[in-house]
Amino acid sequence: MLPNLGWAELVIIGVIALIIFGPRKLPELGRSLGKSLSEFRKASNELRNTLEEEVRVEEQRDQKAKMQAEQASAIEASSATPISPGSTGETPSAEPTVSRTNAVTST
Repeated sequence: MLPNLGWAELVIIGVIALIIFGPRKLPELGRSLGKSLSEFRKASNELRNTLEEEVRVEEQRDQKAKMQAEQASAIEASSATPISPGSTGETPSAEPTVSRTNAVTST
């Protein structure tokens, strides 16, 4: 980074430029420097805007993909067969099952 320039430094730079380039070339150099700086600012603003737009588009794509994934999982969950409480979700077998209970018999 350049250090902060005060008025004294700017005057010294102006005098040196006046001595080197002369009074006739100095306004022309100033105009060309001003045009160059404005074109640089314009290009950097366009680049920044383009990058911000790309980031925004990418975020929208991510949000859309996330929403589609959530919708797909919701549809998949709703189309699955619900399991009743107490059921293991297995299909019943053809063989009967025997349940054993502990019965107390009195003699």
